[in-house]
Amino acid sequence: MKFSDGNWLTLPGFEIMSPIQAYDPKAREKTVSVYASPRDLTPRWAMLDLPMLTVGLSSPMEDVIRVSVHHHKGGAPLKPEFRIHEQEDHEVQTGLGDEEVWLQSGRLKASIRRSGDWGMSFYQEGKRITGSGLKALAHITRADGQTFMREQLDLGVGEHIYGLGERFTPFVKNGQSLDIWNRDGGTGTEQAYKNIPFYLSSKGYGVFVNNPGLVSFEVGSEKVSKVQFSVEGEKLEYFIVGGETLRHVLQNYTALTGKPALPPAWTFGLWLTTSFTTDYDEQTVMSFVDGMKERDLPLHVFHFDCFWMKPLHWTDFEWDEAVFPDPGGMLGRLKEKGLKICVWINPYISEQSRLFDEGAENGYFLKNKDGGVWQWDRWQPGMAIVDFTNPNACRWYGDYLRELVDMGVDSFKTDFGERIPTDAVYFDGSDPHRMHNYYTQLYNQTVFEVLEEKLGKGEAALFARSATAGGQQFPVHWGGDCTANYDSMAESLRGGLSLGLSGFGFWSHDIGGFESTAPADVYMRWAAFGLLSSHSRLHGNQSYRVPWLFGEEAVEVVRFFTKLKCRLMPYLFGAAVDASVLGLPLMRAMVLEFPEDPGCRTLDRQYMLGDSLLVAPVFSEDGQVEFYLPPGTWTSFLTGEKVQGGRWMSEQHGFMSLPLYVRPGSIIPVGAVDDKPDYDFADGVELHIFAPEEGKEMRVTVPDLKGKPALQAKAVLAGGELSVRVEAAGTSDWKAVLPGVSRVASVKGGRAASTERGMIVAPDAGAAELTIYL
Repeated sequence: MKFSDGNWLTLPGFEIMSPIQAYDPKAREKTVSVYASPRDLTPRWAMLDLPMLTVGLSSPMEDVIRVSVHHHKGGAPLKPEFRIHEQEDHEVQTGLGDEEVWLQSGRLKASIRRSGDWGMSFYQEGKRITGSGLKALAHITRADGQTFMREQLDLGVGEHIYGLGERFTPFVKNGQSLDIWNRDGGTGTEQAYKNIPFYLSSKGYGVFVNNPGLVSFEVGSEKVSKVQFSVEGEKLEYFIVGGETLRHVLQNYTALTGKPALPPAWTFGLWLTTSFTTDYDEQTVMSFVDGMKERDLPLHVFHFDCFWMKPLHWTDFEWDEAVFPDPGGMLGRLKEKGLKICVWINPYISEQSRLFDEGAENGYFLKNKDGGVWQWDRWQPGMAIVDFTNPNACRWYGDYLRELVDMGVDSFKTDFGERIPTDAVYFDGSDPHRMHNYYTQLYNQTVFEVLEEKLGKGEAALFARSATAGGQQFPVHWGGDCTANYDSMAESLRGGLSLGLSGFGFWSHDIGGFESTAPADVYMRWAAFGLLSSHSRLHGNQSYRVPWLFGEEAVEVVRFFTKLKCRLMPYLFGAAVDASVLGLPLMRAMVLEFPEDPGCRTLDRQYMLGDSLLVAPVFSEDGQVEFYLPPGTWTSFLTGEKVQGGRWMSEQHGFMSLPLYVRPGSIIPVGAVDDKPDYDFADGVELHIFAPEEGKEMRVTVPDLKGKPALQAKAVLAGGELSVRVEAAGTSDWKAVLPGVSRVASVKGGRAASTERGMIVAPDAGAAELTIYL
C-alpha cells in the first residue's frame, strides 16, 4: 500500500507519524528497547499529548535479529500466528554507548542511534547492509480510523530483491508493488497462490515480516531506494536474517519457520493424471497405464482429478459409482502394476455433498456472524468451508481421508485453499483477515499428518497449490494453472525459482501446460524441463496428456527424460536430503549458488538442480537457447563436451536434448536403474567425476530410501593422480566414470575400460579405494 504523494506530500486521507529521535534506550541482558518519539523531548512540555512508538530488539536464533514495534500494545491478541522456532542457548550481546544502543547475534548487529535524527542500522560482519532512517518507520492513520504500521528499509545501489513467494511477475522484484494475499489468479497475473512475507537481498541478508495477514510490499516502487512493507493494526514485527552466504541466509530462515519434510523417493517419478474436465472411467485409466507400459514409458504415480467424485458433490470423498463401480478393486489393479495413487481433494463442501448436513450440525464449517454456516456459490453450489481451527473438524475431515488411504490412496492433491473469506467466524476466534493466508497452512498440515499417521514418517507427500510461510514443511507444491505455450512455461519457472528463494524445497508444474492443448513442440520442450524439475506431472484441463497424443517423437522424448531422471535419482535424492536438512530448494536460482557472480543475479530462465547440475530449458520451437555459464570448466552431461564458462552461450538443441551442464569439480552418482525412482541407489552406482581441480576435494553422498547415507565418496586430484575413496554401508558395487577421458596411464587397486561415455574404472573385489594416474 502506498501512503506518499511523491517525495514531500502524503496521500489524501492519511496521517503519518514517524519518529525523529530515540529516547530512554535500555540494553538488558539479551534485549534492547527504546522509545521512538515524533518530536524533540528536551523540553518537559514536549512529553505531553505525545504519541510514541516502542521499538524492541531481540534474537530468536544466531544470525537473526527480531525487530518489534508497537504504538498501542493493549489490543487483544490476534490469532493465528506463525510458529517461530527459537534457539534457547545462543549468545546475544547488547551494549549502550554515547552514540548508540546495540544488539549483536552471531555475525549480525542492530544499532539504534541515540543522538541526532532517528536511525536504525543493521550490520553483517561489520558492514552495513540496510537500515531505517528518518521518516521510514511510521504509524499511519487513515481517515476512516484504520491504522497501519510501516517500515522502509534501505535498498542500495545495484541491490536486487528476490522471493516473496511463488510470483510469476519479473524474477527481480525491484520496482514492484506486491500484496501478500493468496489468490487463485493463474500463472499469468500479478496474483499468487503462495504468498510469503520473506525476501532475499543480493547483499546477503533476508527480511521476514512476521504477520500471517495482508502485508503490502513496495519494492523500490514508492521510494525507489527503499523496500517498504506495511501491515494493518498497531504492531509490526520483522526479522533480519543473516548468514555467511545466501545459502546460509535461507538455511537460517527455514530454521526459523520450519524445514521441508523429505518426500518419499517414489514421488520423484513420473505422475500421470486423468486431467481435469475430460471424460474418463476405469477403462480410460487402464488404457493410459497400459499404453505407457506398451511404449516403454516408465510411470510411477497415477492421479485422479476432480471427477473421481460426482459433479456438484465436491467434496464428499465418495467415488462416483456410475463411473467407478469397483473403486477398491480398481486401485488394487493399479497397485499390481506398480503404481502409487493420488486423488484430488479440496476443503470446500457442497450442499449436495453427503458431508454437508453432518458438518453443519456439528459446527465443522466456517460460520456467519449470526451463527449460521458461511456459504456461497462459487466453485460448488451452496459451498461451505471446513474450519480447521476446530480439532473435531480436523479429525472428522481426516477420517474420510483415512478411509481412502485404507482403500489404497497414497497421496492427496490438496487443491485450492486461497478463496477464504474475511467475514467468517472461526471456532477458535481467529481473526478472519489473518486467517485468509494462514488457512492453507492448517489445511495442508491436517492432510499431511493423516498421511504420516497412516503411512509412516517419511512416506507422506501432498501435491499442494496454496501456501504461506512455513508451508514448506508439507511438500510437494505445484505451480497452479498455467497455459500451454512458451510464455507460460517461462513464467512457471520464474514462479518456482521465486518460491525456492522463499524457503520451499520441492516444486512442480503441469507439464505441457494446464489451459488449452499444447502444440507438440511445446509439449516436448516442457517434458524435458518437467523431468528435470523436482517433481514431474503430466496434467491438463480439457484434454489428456498422454505422450502419444502428441506424436511418436513426443513418446521418445518423454521416455528419454523419464529414464534419465530415474538414473539420476542417486544424485537427486541426495540433493533432496540436503533440501530437507538445510532448507535449500532442489531447483535453485543461479544467484543462490553463485551470489558473487554479477552475471547470475537476474537469471530466471535457467537453474541449478541441486548443487551440481545446471539446466537451461528450451523456450522456443527452433531449439535455440541462450544461457550463462559461470567461470570454470563445465561439462555437458549428455555429450561429455567440455566448455569454458564465464560467458554467455548460444546453442541449438533438438527435442531429445537441452543444455544440461555439470559444475566443475563435481561427482554425479548415476544409478543402474532407469525404470523407477525408488531403488537401491548405491547398488551398481557409477560415480561420474567432472573436471577435478588440483588440490580440491570432491565429495558426494548417495542416500538410501530413508535418506540415510548408503555410500560416501570423495576424490582429490594431486600431482596428476586422482584418488577416489568410497565407503559403502553394504556391499554395493560401484564404478568411477571419467567423462571425456579416453585413457588413463594406469590404475592402482582396480581395472579400467574405455567406452563411448569415457573411461570407466572399477575397483578390484573388496577394494574401497582407487588411484588413477591421468
